[in-house]
Amino acid sequence: MEFIEKIKDRVKGKNRKIVLPESDDIRVLEAASIIKKEAFVEIVLVGKENEIENLAKDNNIDISGVTIINPDTFSEREKLINDYYDLRKHKGISLEEAKNTILNDYVYFANMLVKDGYADGVVSGAKHSTADTLRPALQIIKTAENTNVASSFFLMDVPNCEYGSNGLFVYSDCGMIQNPTSEELVEIAKESADTFLLLVEEKPNVAFLSHSTFGSSKCSDVDKVVKAVKLAKEKYPDINLDGELQFDAAVVPLVAKSKAPNSKVAGKANVLIFPDLDAGNIGYKITERLAKAKAYGPVTQGLAKPVNDLSRGCNANDIVGVIAITALQSLK
Repeated sequence: MEFIEKIKDRVKGKNRKIVLPESDDIRVLEAASIIKKEAFVEIVLVGKENEIENLAKDNNIDISGVTIINPDTFSEREKLINDYYDLRKHKGISLEEAKNTILNDYVYFANMLVKDGYADGVVSGAKHSTADTLRPALQIIKTAENTNVASSFFLMDVPNCEYGSNGLFVYSDCGMIQNPTSEELVEIAKESADTFLLLVEEKPNVAFLSHSTFGSSKCSDVDKVVKAVKLAKEKYPDINLDGELQFDAAVVPLVAKSKAPNSKVAGKANVLIFPDLDAGNIGYKITERLAKAKAYGPVTQGLAKPVNDLSRGCNANDIVGVIAITALQSLK
């Protein structure tokens, strides 16, 4: 069974409700239609009913039975407005500004639905930038208790691959933190290990990646990773992690025997921690395009409730996959 199909089975019947604020995007409506048929979660579309229904009809998309919430007529709109105002008044916004934001910015409205318990997660980003998707989440949902850093990952499903966990990997951070410090890399690694265990239900083997393997190169970029590994081993001794490792040493057993023979991670890594956003973003896109991998994400980790981003190049099935992952995250 395909990985995402297993995720769907795990969340089916758990009464999860996921909000899609980009109801003017055909791919989002297609995803809502697919999920309505498969019935593994409940979908909420945000927008004006007639506009959504007409767009679906014009494109032969069946969304009958999908819940639509119009911010203008939602029975609890005043509560959402007032609660958002209470969250942001210390930043100097007025009640009128709060009302304008909640009623006119559907991503903010969707986050408030989750914050106030009307839904369990948000998936956006088909039309919005990562910043416009995640800014409301960081303002409204905020980070989880005992979590210092929110970050993102891609779940990479590489076909016909003997590495990782039968071709499954978590790549972090590929979409959020531009140039993480050593301390931030430690937290990204911890969240990513937890994410891998949740999604794949196998032991995470975490590799801190670099252009160097165990001192083969000396520079400040390598030093940052070396420090992160040292701190991570001290703070999270129960996680199987190691570094600094080049990509091939991390995932290829034969290379690991030569470059890192004493490492418990080298050659079997399934969680890859990139040193910065450039490396992570480039790495996942190379894997997606050249290895024909399925890339689910960027999915956010470390938030109190799941709010997840999409690539603007996504298709309807990509959206369905991220929705399934979001529903599973909401069960934590």
